[in-house]
Amino acid sequence: MLDIFVDADACPVKQEVYRVAGRHGLQVTLASNKSMRTPDGNRVKLVVVSDGLDAADDWIVEQAGEDDIVITADILMVARCIEKKALVLGPTGRPFTEENIGDILATRNLMAELREAGIEGGGPAPFKPKDRSRFLHALDEMILSVRRKRGTGTRK
Repeated sequence: MLDIFVDADACPVKQEVYRVAGRHGLQVTLASNKSMRTPDGNRVKLVVVSDGLDAADDWIVEQAGEDDIVITADILMVARCIEKKALVLGPTGRPFTEENIGDILATRNLMAELREAGIEGGGPAPFKPKDRSRFLHALDEMILSVRRKRGTGTRK
């Protein structure tokens, strides 16, 4: 079964996930350290995990399987999900793959070292409307790709 898991605490594209998943008739599971409002209906489920560091990440990694879709910006979590053959999409619409995760992890580690040395500051670029649009397109394409691979068409 194709499910969508969302690392929900800081996810800026939850509404977009609901919209695309609803169009495709898919289940969405949000994992969070706190309760939050979700749409009415049975297609969106909220799992509130402990306040422990990375508890939501750990829960998603345990649940996600091959060809499930995970939405997160957490690069360490991305690597763990890819190991489980899940498909991973960042909130800006960037797909994470076996082919690009090595370079992304290396860049992440380099930037962390530069920040620790006081050489590089700042954080991620501000979220823009074009990121939201790119995300919508990428999520839709990812779902269609899984369905073509499985031969299940456009709806479950």
